Amino acid sequence: QVQLVESGGGLVQAGGSLRLSCAASGLTFSRYTAAWFRQALGKEREFVAAIRWTDGSTYYADSVKGRFTISRDNAKNTVYLQMNSLKLEDTAVYYCAADQTGWTPSRTAASYDYWGQGTQVTVSS
Repeated sequence: QVQLVESGGGLVQAGGSLRLSCAASGLTFSRYTAAWFRQALGKEREFVAAIRWTDGSTYYADSVKGRFTISRDNAKNTVYLQMNSLKLEDTAVYYCAADQTGWTPSRTAASYDYWGQGTQVTVSS
């Protein structure tokens, strides 16, 4: 049984940083593309970042490029999202997702096979 468990969310002031973690069981991130999505209240789930398992290539939404960094630790079977220079508009529930594709990661939530339960990130002024 596959489980993705996110952690690291919380309340942070604008301009601050947080690091989210996604620990996997039942699958190996060295063979799965991992992605982070987020969903703000009343909005659709949107792509944030992804890391391709084949070569470690990373992909970002324009809104987070230069501020967020996705990485993985194969030994810990964990994917991270380092979020710096947080803005009010980054407030959302952040979800970890996994997909077996070895191609360019999809930015569509429906393409991902496995999901975590989400972790809340709230950025205050």
